[in-house]
Amino acid sequence: MEKPETRRSTRHPRPENWNKVKMADFLRELAATHCVAAAAKSVGMTRQSAYRLRARLKGEPFDVAWETAFQHGYDALAQAALERALHGVEVPHFHKGELVHVSRKYDERLTVYLLSARNVNGAQQLSRYGAASEFWSESWDKLLARIEEGSAFWHFENPGDQPDDETRVRQVIDRQLLVDPPGK
Repeated sequence: MEKPETRRSTRHPRPENWNKVKMADFLRELAATHCVAAAAKSVGMTRQSAYRLRARLKGEPFDVAWETAFQHGYDALAQAALERALHGVEVPHFHKGELVHVSRKYDERLTVYLLSARNVNGAQQLSRYGAASEFWSESWDKLLARIEEGSAFWHFENPGDQPDDETRVRQVIDRQLLVDPPGK
């Protein structure tokens, strides 16, 4: 008697789970590229899994660091825009292929926008964790070290008998899977 033909699964194997090192490396890449898909790919994970992890850890260091990654990059962008608003940009003028003059062009719309993007205290109005993102933007390396080496959570209900961070993250993910199973 012949064996029935076995069907091969077309499902791709699940990538390795998130861990603290991957989370920190993802955040470093996110701050550098401002692209969730590229940052997730750089640590062997998917964009969707990154967003799911963030949702599961809402309000915890990883979530705040995600916002801070954009704040961190936004600070450099804001500085460059401020310099352009204050000093303008050089505009070369050519005649018959030769540079004859360089003038400066100022963009008043940029100036008005930069002024309107600040609140009454002068802080930028950006994210849902505004003050925390601004604070941690100045301590970016400390926040990444906390995510990579320290607690993944801000506080504990019973500090004496808490499971380690990897176990807690796994518990959060497992609870979410019960509510929102994959492939749904």
